[in-house]
Amino acid sequence: MEGLSVTEADEGPMREHKIELVERKGYGHPDTLADGIAESISKSLSKMYRKEYGRILHHNTDQVEIVGGKVNIDFGEGEIVEPIHVILSGRATTEVSGKELPVHETALNAAKDFVKNKLPQVSVDKNFVWDSRIGHGSVDLMNLYGEKNLVKANDTSFGVGYAPLSETENLVLSVDKYINSRKFGKKFSELGEDVKVMADRHGDKINLTVAGAFIAEKVPDIDHYISVKEEVIENIKDFATEETSREVDVFMNTADDIENEIVYLTLTGTSAEAGDDGSVGRGNRTNGLITPCRPMSLEAPAGKNPLAHVGKVYNVLANFIANDISEKTDVEEVSVKLLSQIGKPIDKPKVVDIEVVRPGDLSNVRYEAEKIASEWLENVNRVTEEILENNLYVY
Repeated sequence: MEGLSVTEADEGPMREHKIELVERKGYGHPDTLADGIAESISKSLSKMYRKEYGRILHHNTDQVEIVGGKVNIDFGEGEIVEPIHVILSGRATTEVSGKELPVHETALNAAKDFVKNKLPQVSVDKNFVWDSRIGHGSVDLMNLYGEKNLVKANDTSFGVGYAPLSETENLVLSVDKYINSRKFGKKFSELGEDVKVMADRHGDKINLTVAGAFIAEKVPDIDHYISVKEEVIENIKDFATEETSREVDVFMNTADDIENEIVYLTLTGTSAEAGDDGSVGRGNRTNGLITPCRPMSLEAPAGKNPLAHVGKVYNVLANFIANDISEKTDVEEVSVKLLSQIGKPIDKPKVVDIEVVRPGDLSNVRYEAEKIASEWLENVNRVTEEILENNLYVY
């Protein structure tokens, strides 16, 4: 394939690096909420377009802004002073051959359903103000069906993926999942959904710094807060030591001022209620992590068109290719970079750069890696189906 190269990396695997930083912003974090809202809108619009016209029409709903509200809060109580303001923006096809489509209604319903599902403590009508500013676009029906099978890249951009995840990366994902599990939530009902996990590994020592929003009405006083916080830390530490043999230390809500009783309390379980804003693309990458020690794209995939927007498709595709190469060949690690050119077929990227770490036999790995990449590109529509039908998360 033209533009495809497979080379051996100069550096060793991530586990041998002295320093590693890994972050995960949980579902209740304002940035992740913005990503989730944008993505839920894109999925709903895509399914509506398919139902009506058999294909995904032009849209990009990756411009969601969450403007933090204002609360008065204290132990055991609180009130909303200013609700959270959510602005839905971007572009979508709102008209086909003179027929208006319910784009705003579809977008608002998808956004509210997402928030209901992720933040059970909040009322989407009482605690939020919703404003759909999604731009209008139209298409002619004859042109629509004439271009049904023509998928071209809508941008000159690149996607990045790597595999396998390091022990630290897997630990961060596991801890976030553990904290947000039903079992953990029942045990620690005081903890809301706005959780962030940051790991810094120094050699064989991993430090986890966890931010967790406590729900004020379930925390009657400072003593109760301290008691629950200490128990949460111990539970996370016990869980982490089951996931890794490395030494793990856990810190939580390190900005707390216990002496003055200034701690991380929320009314709804998310910091968005009190001025913490959120934007699409400021949070997790397509593998659910923020990994500054790895190659990664700064694209904001959430809300982008899952058919032709390379800022989304290529980032997801690069991870799929990397995972397959990691599982099916003799390499310790692999990274994949894909570069498109606007207007060119999406299945024919300008660059496919595959870098492998310590291959047993580079010539054999090169053959297998090229084969895997070619097969994925020949079936690039699988990415769209994974996103829409298998509920693949990109944040």
